[in-house]
Amino acid sequence: MNILFCGDHHAEDGILIAILSLLKNSAANELHIYILTMYTQSHRKKFQPFSKHAADYLKTILIKHNPQNTLNLIDCTGLFVKEPLLANMSTHFTPYAMLRLYADEVPQLPEKILYLDADIIDRRSLIEFYQQDLTNTEFVGVLDYWGRFFFHNLHQHKIFDYINSGVLLLNLVEIRNTNLFSKIRYLLQTRTVFMPDQSALNHFAQKKKIAPRRYNEQYHLQSDTVIQHFTTSFRFWPFFHTLTVKPWEVQRVHDVLKLYEYDDILEQYLDLKENLIKK
Repeated sequence: MNILFCGDHHAEDGILIAILSLLKNSAANELHIYILTMYTQSHRKKFQPFSKHAADYLKTILIKHNPQNTLNLIDCTGLFVKEPLLANMSTHFTPYAMLRLYADEVPQLPEKILYLDADIIDRRSLIEFYQQDLTNTEFVGVLDYWGRFFFHNLHQHKIFDYINSGVLLLNLVEIRNTNLFSKIRYLLQTRTVFMPDQSALNHFAQKKKIAPRRYNEQYHLQSDTVIQHFTTSFRFWPFFHTLTVKPWEVQRVHDVLKLYEYDDILEQYLDLKENLIKK
């Protein structure tokens, strides 16, 4: 399986957890991991790229499990400088959230690749999801748990079609044919968009497929969940509020979410995380 992550050095912990979960549940086939990163800064902040040291350490974990596994860290600074998404650089999303939109311009990436956010945990094998046919399809994704109620594509006349961008099975051949990512990048250069990459992706996509909720569970763990995505969600008790708990916040996963499903993976993470830092 070809897996794509994007991020700066803050994504290192999350990608370690995601890789540990992939090795536990989805390693029946070889894993080929690609991580897009870059050097950049916004008006408010300077960012550090995903470190080569962390990438090298993750590669040792993968190869120890299967010598055929690979990991490639790819610097996309040049691509971002060439097409800077200026109108959306000051949103509360980091520029790295939009790096996936350059995947069609990265020659090292295979034609079929599964993009995952750095705050997911793989709970069951992804092989069936990954091996589905992508003929005449730009990408496959799952409805956004909350956005499906507020956004939909009027041109397609569907009530529920607003996909969450945290889990996307990409067909880069079709994306290049339709210029999907190119259109999105042009929009985000000139116009500020709410939830930039996700909203633009849903607006321009004409050949997307919607997968069952179990492949991107964004709210509560279900019995059939394959991928759990630790997104910001809404809670209504004891008062209306947003709630954000990430997998690397292990104590909060226990105390706030009352979730112990992934303790074996999170214990591994706690044992290994110091190795991500160059001493």
